Amino acid sequence: MMRAQEEPSPGHGMKPSPQPQGAVYSQPAEGPEVPADKDVTGSPSRAMPEPPEGGWGWVVMLAAMWCNGSVFGIQNACGVLFVSMLETFDSKDNKAMVFKTAWVSSLSMGMIFFCCPIVSVFTDIFGCRKTAVAGAAVGLIGLMSSSFVSSIEPLYLTYGIIFACGCSFAYQPSLVILGHYFKKRLGLVNGIVTAGSSVFTILLPLLLRVLIDKLGLFDTLRVLCIFMFVLFLAGFTYKPLHPNAKYKDSGKKGEKKFFLFSRRKFSPPRKVFNFSIFKVTGYSVWAFGIPLALFGYFVPYVHLMNHIKERFAEESNKEVVLMCIGITSGVGRLLFGRIADFVPGVKKVYLQVISFLFIGLMSMMIPLCSVFGALIAVCLLMGLFDGCFISIMAPIAFELVGAQDVSQAIGFLLGFMSIPMTVGPPVAGLLRDHLGSYDVAFYLAGVPPLLGGAVLCSVPWIHEKWKQKEMSIIGGEKLEKMLENQTTLLPSSSGIIKKDSDPGF
Repeated sequence: MMRAQEEPSPGHGMKPSPQPQGAVYSQPAEGPEVPADKDVTGSPSRAMPEPPEGGWGWVVMLAAMWCNGSVFGIQNACGVLFVSMLETFDSKDNKAMVFKTAWVSSLSMGMIFFCCPIVSVFTDIFGCRKTAVAGAAVGLIGLMSSSFVSSIEPLYLTYGIIFACGCSFAYQPSLVILGHYFKKRLGLVNGIVTAGSSVFTILLPLLLRVLIDKLGLFDTLRVLCIFMFVLFLAGFTYKPLHPNAKYKDSGKKGEKKFFLFSRRKFSPPRKVFNFSIFKVTGYSVWAFGIPLALFGYFVPYVHLMNHIKERFAEESNKEVVLMCIGITSGVGRLLFGRIADFVPGVKKVYLQVISFLFIGLMSMMIPLCSVFGALIAVCLLMGLFDGCFISIMAPIAFELVGAQDVSQAIGFLLGFMSIPMTVGPPVAGLLRDHLGSYDVAFYLAGVPPLLGGAVLCSVPWIHEKWKQKEMSIIGGEKLEKMLENQTTLLPSSSGIIKKDSDPGF
């Protein structure tokens, strides 16, 4: 959609052209979002129409909720699949089997985040709907292929790469599309959407245990393909809203009075990778602190079930710990998502600092639990603050870089997160193979969240200083232009004065 012509200055005696009429939302239309003017904070200008705060957005929210549930519910329940893989592929004959099997789940989680910078580009070019639908189809193919392997190594490709890449292409549009429909309620809506993975994390461990006991590992994977098929259908609801404005022409006869332009044809070219967002210093520090905190984050999800099997062999309902994490994680996402709506600006980062502090401490507490009830209490707290960290990630990105650049900002961040998410669980498995227990692995897994939280404490202060610097630069440029305009007008003005005062001799 093209901009209306700029108003001629009234000082030149020309009649100002009419202002464009207020933009109204049309029916959802496919395609990348039109870039908007931005102020020094990175936020869209006031000319950007407000999201409708509902309507079709509630359907989109439910579809995004299913996406988060099916993608991360399966990933978070990987501990059950991990134990089944060890049993299916005869881990007793290979001392390094824990290390090798851990790569399947960690590679899968890592690839989901590693692909996100690429997904952000596809989202900008093709739109949320096409990207999500294609991703769900690829994920379905990868998961179905995983059910036909005969050894652990092919799972690196089918489950760890193909399935995970499809999940990545389906997942990230579910974060971006919410900003098209919600602004004031974005924190709450993000909390509801991310709570989808909590609901699935509660239910899937029990479902997977029943399916594995009755059907085996491979038929269980085929049943999980149903979740991906529903995700494929849900992707069709991701239709981004965009403003259609009717502009009055400034006025020559014979020209059309109203113009309605297709943004697919007339939108300005976008950079494939928008590295300019790293000029926002607060975002750069945030994008460094989050991955630093996540080196130990995924370790409990992969190895906790095997740790319980070794430490609490007498317990029959081992899956209850994953259910506890899922329950309190859902509560945390709803609670802290709503709290984030009342925390001004970038100060939302302090909620993530608190969450990483507790996640790190709870990871260190896992080996100290000699009673199964104590381990459940630790998992309940861990899940609560896990929900806090996840639910406010997108709102913080909106605050740091603005709505126009949020897709690639989230994409870059999730891409950086892929490295620690991939490396952490295999390292913990290697320590288990060499030391005979998970104690040291869980102690070390608690250190990175504490370090990352310390780094994030500086983000609000850094971002405020950056905004002040940008405002001073823009203010200086405006003053310089004003002085230039005055100097160009002074000679003509003095000539007019001289001509008027000429006695005519």
